[in-house]
Amino acid sequence: MKDSVIATLQETKNDFKDKADLKALIQSIKDKKIVMMGEASHGTHDYYNWRAKISKLLMEEHGFDFVAVEGDWPACYELNRHVKNYEDAEEETKKVLKEFQRWPSWMWANWEVHEWAQWLKEFNKELPSDQRKGFYGLDVYSLWESLDAVMEYLKKEDPSALETAKEAMRCFEPHRDEGGQKYALSTRLVPEGCSKEVTQLLTEIRKNATNYNSDREHAFSTEQNALVTKNAEKYYRIMASGDESTWNLRDRHMMDTLNRLMKFHGENAKGIVWAHNTHIGDASFTDMAGQGLYNIGELGREEYGKDEVSLIGFGSYCGSVLAGSSWGSAVQDMELPEGREDSWEDLCHRAGDQFHINVSELKHVPELQERIAHRAVGVVYNPKHERFGNYVPTLITERYDHFLFFNKSQALNPIDVSVEDSKIPETYPYGL
Repeated sequence: MKDSVIATLQETKNDFKDKADLKALIQSIKDKKIVMMGEASHGTHDYYNWRAKISKLLMEEHGFDFVAVEGDWPACYELNRHVKNYEDAEEETKKVLKEFQRWPSWMWANWEVHEWAQWLKEFNKELPSDQRKGFYGLDVYSLWESLDAVMEYLKKEDPSALETAKEAMRCFEPHRDEGGQKYALSTRLVPEGCSKEVTQLLTEIRKNATNYNSDREHAFSTEQNALVTKNAEKYYRIMASGDESTWNLRDRHMMDTLNRLMKFHGENAKGIVWAHNTHIGDASFTDMAGQGLYNIGELGREEYGKDEVSLIGFGSYCGSVLAGSSWGSAVQDMELPEGREDSWEDLCHRAGDQFHINVSELKHVPELQERIAHRAVGVVYNPKHERFGNYVPTLITERYDHFLFFNKSQALNPIDVSVEDSKIPETYPYGL
């Protein structure tokens, strides 16, 4: 039954080894307002490497303005100022990447991102300051870091609003050492938590925002940090109640942040998103929909129109992957087992080695008009348990617009943020 699927994949796939082999893909996505590129894991070199190559082409040749990632706003914003060559920014890329302290730090503190950041920093030097390409975080977890950033900004720019920020900080301070989980538990006794304080802080900053003229992007970042603080507080409060899922709040926050970035960059803005396949692949064509869940890929299509958004999935059949065995544990270079029989990864494996494909060319294949198993590996992973989980039933031809497949992929190359002078590993496959 699967022979026709494999035959069609072999007929329509585009093998690639370098950027020159991506012409068909680039031609298809170059005029979109938003291009979202995924990953089947947060710990695979090949996904980061090729997302960066595609993003370079989109920025160099087709006017894309920024990359927004599944990362914390404060740390990503420090990297943004670094790659844009702001005078007050840290000069050394490796030191900036040490801002990514929260587990799993390897998602962005790795040599693949180091290479990308150094390229972007050099590329931006040739551009006028108001046209330089940015790097931003979309996520909602950075409660304390965002609140700290707001405090620092207001000390210099708006001392009158500082007391409002201090009130919010005093509310959260008893829970700081234990992180968001301790705050979440505290709201079981006081359900309203610190919601009043963070809402007041966001209101105050928005009211005064037009007076923050010394650095337009810094003012934008301060408002974003206030928004992160408000939404993070709500995220942890909902998590403690158990009454509803936090997934939708998180992806709605990501989408709202993307919308703010598009507006900030002007009417003709074009943006790139890097996030896990579970975020960028349209959730309405997976079993997530039956649970009432949506994601940024689905929201992007709804808000900008399918013709303006391209969703690109990434996946592999076997190899190695970086992950932890439990939340907060030491990162490990783990085996990525061969894909489950008759899964999307298995079908691609039988069709070729490394290729990209426009999935619209598969819509006439009957076997692909139903959901099939499609691998998803998280930051916590156990290869021995993979066949009992880690697969999302997916209608491939609708969930994505394009897909990049790697038969054998390699683990990311992390930078140890706890070591002062981390060295690039000798096994790093591409060099800087």
